[in-house]
Amino acid sequence: MHTMTFEELNGDYSSERMDSVSKALEEVLRTALPRGCITVGVYEAAKSLNVRDPDNVVLCILATDDEDVTDVALQIHFTLIQAFCCENDINILRVNNTQRLAEILGSGVKQGGEPMDLHCVLVTSPHSSTWKDPALSKLNRFCRESRCLDQWVPIINLPER
Repeated sequence: MHTMTFEELNGDYSSERMDSVSKALEEVLRTALPRGCITVGVYEAAKSLNVRDPDNVVLCILATDDEDVTDVALQIHFTLIQAFCCENDINILRVNNTQRLAEILGSGVKQGGEPMDLHCVLVTSPHSSTWKDPALSKLNRFCRESRCLDQWVPIINLPER
């Protein structure tokens, strides 16, 4: 009989937790999309953050793939967006799979047949205090707990389905 070590138990918990967080993210995106509460694209997000009341932004998602790590301009944009979000108490998540993000958002983020830039996605709510979504609450709690562990921009994996 094998008794699980603390590390094995902790690993199972964190893997289960990450799966739960990624499912919550999918749910939030699928709920926000038909409401028109999604802004996609680095430039569009930056413009939106500059023009809108930051209190209306409930989540900022920064998405990258392996090849994006060497894109200096993208990393500079990410740094500026992260700084703005931290200053305005907007939760930020880093997602490591733009292809999966595109699948989740589906055709709702295409303009004129062209796929949009999914490196930055903002989830907004005209009345953020009225959006009482359990999935959004789970993401907010995850971000808060991550900050307590000095992980200001937690990275989550969006697994392929």
